Amino acid sequence: MSVRVFAPAKINLTLEVGRPRADGYHPLQSAVLFAGEGDWVEVEAAEALTLAITGPFAAGLEAGEDNLVMRAARLLDPKRGAALRLEKNLPVASGIGGGSSDAAAALLALNELWGLGLSLAELSRLAARLGADVPVCLRKQPAWMSGVGDAVAPMRAPTLHGVLVNPGRPLSTPAVYRRFDELGLGDAFEPRGASDWADDVVAAVARHGNDLEAPAVSLMPELGDLLSVLRADRHALCAGLSGSGASCFALASTDEDARVMAKELGARNRDWWVRATTFGTA
Repeated sequence: MSVRVFAPAKINLTLEVGRPRADGYHPLQSAVLFAGEGDWVEVEAAEALTLAITGPFAAGLEAGEDNLVMRAARLLDPKRGAALRLEKNLPVASGIGGGSSDAAAALLALNELWGLGLSLAELSRLAARLGADVPVCLRKQPAWMSGVGDAVAPMRAPTLHGVLVNPGRPLSTPAVYRRFDELGLGDAFEPRGASDWADDVVAAVARHGNDLEAPAVSLMPELGDLLSVLRADRHALCAGLSGSGASCFALASTDEDARVMAKELGARNRDWWVRATTFGTA
């Protein structure tokens, strides 16, 4: 028996960040959707616990005990074995929650393979020990994240068309937050409740944006050029940075517009990873 689970990219359509608290963590609030692009985790019964990584971005990851997929398996049951396979289709360290989504997919797959019968609520409590983004990735539903990413509320949102673009270089999340603090950002942060995104997503993206864009661009100047290209594209309704980067997104009116945009962007720069996709519920 084998179980195969999709691990979608997690997209921050907006990300507002405040100054660090006394414990060093930054308060934040973010509208999160999931994309039609993602990794796959497959598990099969075996005596020992092993992990094999394939796919276009396999070279960027180690398959050892520190991998989040292995950590998820050990957390679920440290004594059981399984052959795990991670098909890595998403760029590594790219601001689209690949590692967290992979860990969530591993929890879901192994829960089924091992017949544990744990509910989503029970899995979420375990997932929180792996990282703040892992619980939201278990549900793969539009969500409003707040606190330090630990508070998650359901959010209504339409299915959107658009593109994901990565410049082909990783960007360190801790480095982006350090630059955020160095730049003295976060004063304008005002906590809000869960947002209703069903009315005007484009206006909301333009109004709230991503507070990590400035520090990310200062560390990787080509990101500024990429975002300018996306925002000037005739098919784009709006564009922004996802998470701490370096992946960016642009929204389009139709699936056809998204596909045309992806084709033209990919032809423009062969080093970019470009995918037409949907944003909403995975």
